[in-house]
Amino acid sequence: MPAVSAATKCGTCGPGYPTPLEAMKGPREEIVYLPCIYRNTGIEAPDYLATVDVDPKSPQYCQVIHRLPMPHLKDELHHSGWNTCSSCYGDSSKSRSKLVIEPEDIHAKCGLGYLHTSHCLASGEVMISTLGDPKGNGKGGFVLLDGETFEVKGTWEKPGGAAPLGYDFWYQPRHNVMISTEWAAPKVLREGFNPADVEAGLYGSHLYVWDWQRHEIVQTLPLQDGLIPLEIRFLHNPAAAQGFVGCALSSNIQRFFKNEGGTWSAEKVIQVPPKKVKGWILPEMPGLITDILLSLDDRFLYFSNWLHGDLRQYDISDPQRPRLTGQLFLGGSIVKGGPVQVLEDQELKCQPEPLVVKGKRVAGGPQMIQLSLDGKRLYVTTSLYSAWDKQFYPDLIREGSVMLQVDVDTVKGGLKLNPNFLVDFGKEPLGPALAHELRYPGGDCSSDIWL
Repeated sequence: MPAVSAATKCGTCGPGYPTPLEAMKGPREEIVYLPCIYRNTGIEAPDYLATVDVDPKSPQYCQVIHRLPMPHLKDELHHSGWNTCSSCYGDSSKSRSKLVIEPEDIHAKCGLGYLHTSHCLASGEVMISTLGDPKGNGKGGFVLLDGETFEVKGTWEKPGGAAPLGYDFWYQPRHNVMISTEWAAPKVLREGFNPADVEAGLYGSHLYVWDWQRHEIVQTLPLQDGLIPLEIRFLHNPAAAQGFVGCALSSNIQRFFKNEGGTWSAEKVIQVPPKKVKGWILPEMPGLITDILLSLDDRFLYFSNWLHGDLRQYDISDPQRPRLTGQLFLGGSIVKGGPVQVLEDQELKCQPEPLVVKGKRVAGGPQMIQLSLDGKRLYVTTSLYSAWDKQFYPDLIREGSVMLQVDVDTVKGGLKLNPNFLVDFGKEPLGPALAHELRYPGGDCSSDIWL
């Protein structure tokens, strides 16, 4: 279902910005949209799209100023995206006016379900990746929607050409390529995490390289030590033939790149070592990298370790050798005084302190992240997926998630929590909610693709 919002555009151009560097000069964000979830919380209410005021000059700063409920219960809103973006900058007939949430008719027309990432295309169409078929089996296909009417047009891929599993995707037309990632079949992950499913090979470890013009897989790229490749980001420079993918369970960042012969390869460039623990589901705890972002100038990479609880910033001026420039602990599973005791840690000398912001002890760990256009502010939420929240952070279900803001040093590198910013979704009118992905009205560094 599309949710209409105000969107601005100049009179002679389409939505967004001509280049990523021009986007960095765009206006400061004033509101943010977030899906808020009630599935698995015990609250019988529909999920909703929240609008949060993030303008420091506003009297409603840090407050939810609007809530748009969905028509059904237990949908589990997850990600959202725009009907058009900077890929349509050259078309003045297009405007960024609809936030795509959850279109209908997809089961019947496409044989797909469990929608995830949406990106707008230069054609004005909207393309959405899927995790499975309507029954919850794995099926990494792509749904095409009309960008104005939201009519389901069919699948982007050729009939029978879906990947075995799906999750995220990014395209780079100058190299005639789109690359998609994989999590697991919906029926494997939707009720929680079972370590036995990893042993059984039910979680993904491949990238799928697609011919952008022919709409078909041309290479299946196995990742060495790359379990559960989730969020994928090409460099924003549309001429770039490389990018990064965050592998959640193996807790590493892999750089993917085009070879001289036209095939693609991947190499591990960052590894977050696991911590030996007791009082947890396994004897070793991975960081669990669940979201990654690249600044619009392709200088910094950010990612969240949802279980360890830290947010990281790396200088990627040399993409083959990322350099850690900022790290900040925002809750997590290994805080002092919690149920987990760290027995051996290759990075920390002691367990981090619990995070308290404006009097609230923060449950969960940093999960979804969004960067301001100028790269100076990072927004963070703490919910991953309701069944996994319930399993790993039961306090999140009782207390609701939060939205935090981190100040970024874009000169030397570095991260610092803004102690005066807190959006507490534990105080929502219908009860504690789980807030997830963040979107700005004018587009951001994970929604817009340049051609």
